[in-house]
Amino acid sequence: MAAPTATREGSLEAPTRHPLGWEEPDFWDKDALLAEMERVYDICHGCRRCVNLCNAFPTLFDLVDESETMEVDGVAKEDYWKVVDHCYLCDLCYMTKCPYVPPHEWNVDFPHLMLRAKAVRFKEQGARPRDRMLTSTDTVGRLAGIPIVNQAVNAANHSTGLRKVLEKVLGVHHEAVLPAYHSRTLRRRLAGHRPAPAADPTEETTGKVALYATCYGNYNAPQLGEDLVAVFEHNGIPVTLVEKEQCCGMPKLELGDLEAVKAAKEANIPALVRMIDQGYDIVAPVPSCVLMYKQELPLMFPDDADVQKVKAHIFDPFEYLWLRHKAGKLRTDFRQPLGKVTYHAACHLRVQNVGLKTKDLLSLVPDTEIQVVERCSGHDGTYGVKVETIGAAQKIRRPILRQVERMAPDHIGSDCPIAANWIADGVGRTGEHPLSLLRKAYGI
Repeated sequence: MAAPTATREGSLEAPTRHPLGWEEPDFWDKDALLAEMERVYDICHGCRRCVNLCNAFPTLFDLVDESETMEVDGVAKEDYWKVVDHCYLCDLCYMTKCPYVPPHEWNVDFPHLMLRAKAVRFKEQGARPRDRMLTSTDTVGRLAGIPIVNQAVNAANHSTGLRKVLEKVLGVHHEAVLPAYHSRTLRRRLAGHRPAPAADPTEETTGKVALYATCYGNYNAPQLGEDLVAVFEHNGIPVTLVEKEQCCGMPKLELGDLEAVKAAKEANIPALVRMIDQGYDIVAPVPSCVLMYKQELPLMFPDDADVQKVKAHIFDPFEYLWLRHKAGKLRTDFRQPLGKVTYHAACHLRVQNVGLKTKDLLSLVPDTEIQVVERCSGHDGTYGVKVETIGAAQKIRRPILRQVERMAPDHIGSDCPIAANWIADGVGRTGEHPLSLLRKAYGI
């Protein structure tokens, strides 16, 4: 492979993300896809800078090194898909490692190439029933939230015998960390909630928030939404729920089911725009959902004005609170120190380019030490539960567990509740969301 004529290293230019182009015929041309995979794989093979990020790159490099030519041209095209299977679209390679992303002339966007491959394969082959079920989060949440069913599901998740049956039937590993389901969802808990009048606006915030609860926040972690409401309203920021919602579409995106993503967008965007038009900012407690509206949908639908409007008005909770702090509007009357906190910076928050606002804000709490872990947990949404990938997920998690054990923290937290539980379970602890820690620090 020829040496690069220029790289982004040393340049002040930020990475440029091009629209996905999924509605163009060329996107679905399998021969063109395979040619682009070969081109990008060859660049990655010559660089190998991302070898420590996930299992996609070691899989690629092993295929190359074990081929007859020890180059990408020696790898069988059917083996290209083994790399695709290990990419869960964390975006870290694009945002933190790759020197060849646009505006570099080589125009490498590895995550969106993997997304294109997943989409082409889904269109040709569909998906396993297990994968369709795991990514149908609203349907599973509604069914598992039925009171009697709810008790049975949660009991089964803690039964080794039943989990082994589930492994054989569905391919969900019996050691996977599965979330609890609640019949008393967040929407039910906040049904009678009446927010106070709007707080003073700032240059960047309106002072009143519409909460996009997310399917995980509604069915699996309703306490997270309650903590958000308590913290925001303690700071004079009234919170109301978005009138209706469904899954943001991120699980279906990772499956390659782009039509399902489009359907979710058409259900969610109008509801979010109505709230924005009423003067609300949108906040969601799960980084993947915020990223969906800040990045993935705008790149899928670059000409949709409503999608772009939501992009401009949706915030991560700590991003929003930090903006209020910058404007002198955040209360710092903390009553309870947090001690030593190991804070895992979630991948889908890191790639939003808002900085470590969670760490910055928690650092305002007196007698609190924040130890940041900036490394992918390896879980994704489904990667860490499937039989065929849990081993790789555990391997990716292992360095974090060693780091946590050395830190011996009082609390283990992550903006991603799934990652928090995945990491904490590995050391026999309970994960906590930073919003819960902040509420604890306020003593409310």
